[in-house]
Amino acid sequence: MASFRLRTAGGKLKIEHSIIDGLRRVLETLLEKHPDEISMIVPGVIKPVRDARGKLRLKVSVPTTNGWKALAFSAGARQEIFISTDMTSEDLDAALQSCLDT
Repeated sequence: MASFRLRTAGGKLKIEHSIIDGLRRVLETLLEKHPDEISMIVPGVIKPVRDARGKLRLKVSVPTTNGWKALAFSAGARQEIFISTDMTSEDLDAALQSCLDT
């Protein structure tokens, strides 16, 4: 069985499964605003959590080999997001927050 892959935003946003409501728009906006700083975004698994109420929230979590892991919280769920970038944690967090406001 072949896996289903959809790449958008110039091939930099890789969606292979479900994504939290509203997150796709934020990630596409992030890529539009920072096309040179971000080389790839891969949303990870979604897990249910109790503290994810209200509107979508994003938080840069830990460094990875080629960038950062961020977490998205909304509607009782948490989703990991792997962002390949040379941006600092503070710059990436500010960029994510500005995309939430648009």
